[in-house]
Amino acid sequence: MEPGAHPPCAACGDDAHAACRACSYALCRACLDEDVAEGRAACARCGGEYAVSDPAHAKGSAMEEEEEEAAVEDQLAAEGLRGRVTMANQLSDRQDEVSHARTLSSMSGVGSELNDESGKPIWKNRVDSWKEKKNEKKASAKKAAAKAQVPPVEEQIMEEKDLTDAYEPLSRIIPISKNKLTPYRAVIIMRLVVLGLFFHYRITNPVDSAFGLWLTSVICEIWFGFSWILDQFPKWCPVNRETYVDRLIARYGDGEDSGLAPVDFFVSTVDPLKEPPLITANTVLSILAVDYPVEKISCYVSDDGSAMLTFESLAETAEFARRWVPFCKKFSIEPRTPEFYFSQKIDYLKDKIHPSFVKERRAMKRDYEEFKVRINALVAKAQKTPEEGWVMQDGTPWPGNNSRDHPGMIQVFLGETGARDYDGNELPRLVYVSREKRPGYQHHKKAGAMNALVRVSAVLTNAPYILNLDCDHYVNNSKAVREAMCFMMDPSVGRDVCYVQFPQRFDGIDRSDRYANRNVVFFDVNMKGLDGIQGPVYVGTGCCFYRQALYGYGPPSLPALPKSSACSFCCCCPKNKVEKTEKEMHRDSRREDLESAIFNLREIDNYDEYERSMLISQMSFEKSFGQSSVFIESTLMENGGVPESADPSTLIKEAIHVISCGYEEKTEWGKELGWIYGSVTEDILTGFKMHCRGWRSIYCMPIRPAFKGSAPINLSDRLHQVLRWALGSVEIFFSRHCPLWYGYGGGRLRWLQRLSYINTIVYPFTSVPLVAYCCLPAICLLTGKFIIPILSNAATIWFLGLFTSIILTSVLELRWSGIGIEDWWRNEQFWVIGGVSAHLFAVFQGILKMVIGLDTNFTVTSKAAEDGDFAELYVFKWTTVLIPPTTILVLNLVGVVAGFSDALNSGYESWGPLFGKVFFSMWVIMHLYPFLKGLMGRQNRTPTIVILWSVLLASVFSLLWVKIDPFISGAETVATGACSSIDC
Repeated sequence: MEPGAHPPCAACGDDAHAACRACSYALCRACLDEDVAEGRAACARCGGEYAVSDPAHAKGSAMEEEEEEAAVEDQLAAEGLRGRVTMANQLSDRQDEVSHARTLSSMSGVGSELNDESGKPIWKNRVDSWKEKKNEKKASAKKAAAKAQVPPVEEQIMEEKDLTDAYEPLSRIIPISKNKLTPYRAVIIMRLVVLGLFFHYRITNPVDSAFGLWLTSVICEIWFGFSWILDQFPKWCPVNRETYVDRLIARYGDGEDSGLAPVDFFVSTVDPLKEPPLITANTVLSILAVDYPVEKISCYVSDDGSAMLTFESLAETAEFARRWVPFCKKFSIEPRTPEFYFSQKIDYLKDKIHPSFVKERRAMKRDYEEFKVRINALVAKAQKTPEEGWVMQDGTPWPGNNSRDHPGMIQVFLGETGARDYDGNELPRLVYVSREKRPGYQHHKKAGAMNALVRVSAVLTNAPYILNLDCDHYVNNSKAVREAMCFMMDPSVGRDVCYVQFPQRFDGIDRSDRYANRNVVFFDVNMKGLDGIQGPVYVGTGCCFYRQALYGYGPPSLPALPKSSACSFCCCCPKNKVEKTEKEMHRDSRREDLESAIFNLREIDNYDEYERSMLISQMSFEKSFGQSSVFIESTLMENGGVPESADPSTLIKEAIHVISCGYEEKTEWGKELGWIYGSVTEDILTGFKMHCRGWRSIYCMPIRPAFKGSAPINLSDRLHQVLRWALGSVEIFFSRHCPLWYGYGGGRLRWLQRLSYINTIVYPFTSVPLVAYCCLPAICLLTGKFIIPILSNAATIWFLGLFTSIILTSVLELRWSGIGIEDWWRNEQFWVIGGVSAHLFAVFQGILKMVIGLDTNFTVTSKAAEDGDFAELYVFKWTTVLIPPTTILVLNLVGVVAGFSDALNSGYESWGPLFGKVFFSMWVIMHLYPFLKGLMGRQNRTPTIVILWSVLLASVFSLLWVKIDPFISGAETVATGACSSIDC
């Protein structure tokens, strides 16, 4: 916070008059007087004592109070007590100003003879009596004013309700019912016990005739059990949350004078030919039209491909926003992205009673169609790049013609000084950013672009909160920012919250969700479980950050930094040397590594300007944040805002400086600050570092989804998306930030949270045992051997108990989470499909990249395309990732046919063992069925299940036909048998 500035009141947002000594909970003079009048003299958050933060204002502004104070002072002076009162006040002021102040008890001997019988000073009794009289006068004056003008009863009730809401919590935790959660936990424990007994049986009962197959199966099953533990126990304490946006408005107000905190939106894009500008434009329009005070919203668009197409489409978007934004706010439409709003197949007249709505909607739809024509014209023009490069409208060459070698570019389109909407109202700020790129520099892809946006926004607007979105994720709920602020701005919740994560929801997915694109199990089950521990993981989009957490600061609950003093190096001071054990030294070294960039803002705020400048120099801020004085000063402003010392005329120049390609060299960016480098899944790594520092995160699931995006729905694109995620996990596994060994020193990452992070980096390695396990049933059918010996009664109980516990765990999980059985089954299917394809390639690709530095890429080639609904679903793109699952599928189909053939030739006694093998093989085929369906395509709309079962049944009946051969008569059979017995 700036020197001399006052923090906002936690209740109404005005300048604070007093703050709690313990937790810095601030209140203005009016709110503090109201709390005292209602008997709440202690801090509402921690119960501590308030300290006046504005002595000049604390003296009072009313002439009547000054005269009464002067009269009391004169009276006390006449009795010889004035000097002692002045001394007490000086001591009290000294105690407030100095962070390590002495206590008053050491100087309490003065005037001890002038105490009453209870030991309380006489002057203090008289001051208290005077204050009581003054309060009585104020109360009587308020009553007289109320009698003179009594408001209507209804208005009075509403005012009282608003006042009550302002002091109520802005959110609450809704625990899962014990009737649902207790049986779920009991079954988990039962499954763990049965799993142990099952492994004991499997290990102590080898199959000698198929020892290799048995050993492989046991190793795979043990790994699956370990993987299940990592996935299951982080779901031990799931919770739901509920927000109260009306209370947020009652506490902080709405409109121009609102006390709501500013928010900076980040939107990232790279290639406009792969990420259509129309989709990015719709995302930006939904942000500009969000239901939040316009002066507190800024949208930064990162163009990491320096494409002139993106720049021009953003200029068109800014112009169209002048019509779109007032239309959205006038009629409160949802969603506020035109493409999806106009494509909704609903009754758009519902709840719209404004007489001009139909006319204005029709005109707006026409304007949007014209806007689409202009954007598509720009896209068509950009398909062929001129030999001399792109040229701007003024005739100068486009600076970003070479996407790998260009200067930094910033353009502010809308905002306080920009164009207003067609109703004359101010629009949120819209800023185009393309960071500098030069050969020979490492730019770190999306993570580097996001860190550049962090610095640019800090220089230009410096909102205390950041909300990042992918270019294809639009704001589906205009109140999404308010939902996040219900957590961030609630003093009882937001103090230690680093980010609020929203679930991802998608448009354009087929109804059956063939390839589990919605990820319902992850977002509605796993993330709720993590919310009950230390918070959900960061998933890369739809997340509202506390800016200070991105700067490497620890939460306020961390202990203050020790303040160095001159006597620390004085030879006259005795040194108490404490011997440390080897374990303590190892722990301290871990802690130093963990806290290398953690500072405590509240410790810094206690210093004056000279001490503060010395402390900044001591902490080497430039080595951490880079050489920009404006940016460094902004990092110390806990509540955001542009520093007063900053010159507005030079801010753009400073913003260009902080996005230069060499700015991050020899700094902590990407190591301890901002988005963390070292993995293509920078989101997991960034959230992990924050949780290691002691922060917690919140999972917010509003009834109307906050954000929606698009997802690849055809098989090949979906597998390559999963391949990228799995590769990032493998990279983290081989890095210094691996959860298996990183972050133990501080002791701030909870154990169940660590298990969840270990699961996120270990799950790709499950692909190796999964591939082997899926091949086992086919091998058993082809060789006639099996991995399980003849079952005894006890073994049968363990097998049945294991299968029963697996089923019960899934059923009870569906019960408390509320997801459907189809979503659960799709997730199970794609776990196998992704495990035997994308995850397997990610493991080998990650090993090659991390061990020998070989970076391999898998190309995708489009083979066919069709028109119609969900046409992309049937697009077949051949890629090497498809080879392993195809091989496993064919192998199991051949194994089933061979098994039936062998059973027919061996007699009826072989049918019993056959069913166990076939069941095992059919388990694999059923899980790979969506893959088979995608592999075969539309097939003239013939259901794939018909083709699959036709092939199987045809093979089986063919073998039966050959075995029985009904066209041979009985006489011929007898004759043949008799002839065969005669030696001719």
